[in-house]
Amino acid sequence: KVDREERPDVDAVYMAATQALTGAGGWPMTCLLTPSGDPFFAGTYFPTPQLTALLANAASVWREDRARVLSSAGHIAARLREVVEAAGSRSAVDESALEAAVAQLRRTFDPAYAGFGGAPKFPPSMVLEQLLRHHVRTGSADALAMASETCEAMARSGMYDQLDGGFFRYAVDRAWIVPHFEKMLYDNALLARVYAHLHRLTGADWAARVAQETADFVVAGLGTPEGGFASALDADTDGVEGLTYVWTPDELVEALGPEDGAAVADLLSVTPEGTFERGTSTLRLLIDPPDPLWWKQIRGRLAEVRTGRPQPARDDKVVTSWNGLAVAALADVGALQARPDLVTAAEQAADFLLETHLVEGRLRRVSRAGAVGSATAVLDDHGNLAEGLLALHQATGEPRWLESAERLLTVALEHFRDGAGGWHDTADDAEQLFARPAGQTDNAEPSGVSSIAGALLTYAALTGSPTHRTAAEDALAAVGPLAAAEPRFAGWALAVAEAVASGPLQVAVVGDDALADVLAAIARACPSPGLVLAHGLPDAPGRPLLAHRPLVDGSSAAYVCRGFVCDAPVTTPEALRSLLGVSPG
Repeated sequence: KVDREERPDVDAVYMAATQALTGAGGWPMTCLLTPSGDPFFAGTYFPTPQLTALLANAASVWREDRARVLSSAGHIAARLREVVEAAGSRSAVDESALEAAVAQLRRTFDPAYAGFGGAPKFPPSMVLEQLLRHHVRTGSADALAMASETCEAMARSGMYDQLDGGFFRYAVDRAWIVPHFEKMLYDNALLARVYAHLHRLTGADWAARVAQETADFVVAGLGTPEGGFASALDADTDGVEGLTYVWTPDELVEALGPEDGAAVADLLSVTPEGTFERGTSTLRLLIDPPDPLWWKQIRGRLAEVRTGRPQPARDDKVVTSWNGLAVAALADVGALQARPDLVTAAEQAADFLLETHLVEGRLRRVSRAGAVGSATAVLDDHGNLAEGLLALHQATGEPRWLESAERLLTVALEHFRDGAGGWHDTADDAEQLFARPAGQTDNAEPSGVSSIAGALLTYAALTGSPTHRTAAEDALAAVGPLAAAEPRFAGWALAVAEAVASGPLQVAVVGDDALADVLAAIARACPSPGLVLAHGLPDAPGRPLLAHRPLVDGSSAAYVCRGFVCDAPVTTPEALRSLLGVSPG
């Protein structure tokens, strides 16, 4: 029995076997293996009677015709190894590919309810990030409209917890009314970052609110005593899905009184017929409340009542990759929304991961209650944690986060590349299965190869390293064919490619006074794709972007650069806003 979140490598190779042997896949998955791990039978769910009969038959065949089983399994493993480990085609994700991806996304966009495709609808967090970056780079109004409409539709829907913040896993219907009530760390980390970036771009108050509420949920709802973040809250409570979260009009009246109860039922689309099961309704905030102060009080009272209900269980595994996404989100939201408490939470999580999950210089995948597991980290653990550390470095200016990211990327470069420009999900010195997976698809979270591409690019922009820049572009090329064929499943790779196409821009702010703080805040307010920021005293140790960039006549200054080649420094907020295209306020 394997936890596929703890061992995604095991899940990947045996899912490939299941799909090859049966023509389909799914969970739970059942594979029968030889002692060496080669599969000779695979399927999905088997009820107990069928499973026991299958095992009995397998045991009989193993006793009576073992040589044939071993031969068959060896043949299956060899063929699957050829498929799983085959070097795929490659193509650059250049500006024309990015334009084509946006056009293809438009064809699958839902004009009535936003989002992409039909039911079930998943939050397209990485696609949204790419669309925002594409708009900034090209001025595409269509890209911004698709992103903004989808973000607002989700934020006002049953997909979003209107009382406590945070997003549920997906909507079972096209209109985002009824969610699957599981709350995952990776969804909320990715979405908090998207909403913060949307607010930076548009100034929409609701986007800032959702970014902060979602970040607050991550800290309060998923934070562990050790400083990390738990994986998820279950969908079920006492075996009933949604029991904690749904309401009837009578329950609202009981909680709030007749007048407020009726008003809230109307505001949140809670009907006598119900929008969910058993006459209950999910909560949807389709319009802004007429009185924000009243709504704040009502929201607090309902949240307090809800805490008295049975609560969903929590999966307390701390997964390196997902925590890396959370560190990046909290660092970004904290820096952009002037929430130093969120940056502090990101620092605590990063410290915990580096102290507990890093064992003798190598990452492990998970811990629980402060005890690290034996499973070695896979590629997305390295990419997403490095991404989080680099975001934290930019939020705080502390070089130790940049140094830690560099060490993770060095391990990735040494142990995960395939020698032909591609990347494996497992290290060359990790426990070997019958094949080494090399996934490219961005599903609910970035794939290993797109996550490492993003971290390599950011590191290269902060340090000027051509080795890391080239490795990032090579990694993107491995995803190029998928990005062209199915951009919905290459969202993070496309977002990284937007940063490549934009430079990315580099801003160095030198100085340590109030002016320097203002200049750094202006730089953060610039939505240029992949922009990196270094701030501190000139030639500060561990911050290459500050090297050889002096104060100007004793004053703090900002240098705007591409490839470490900079424009003349500026010393006023107005001049920096003009260079970066940032509006006042």
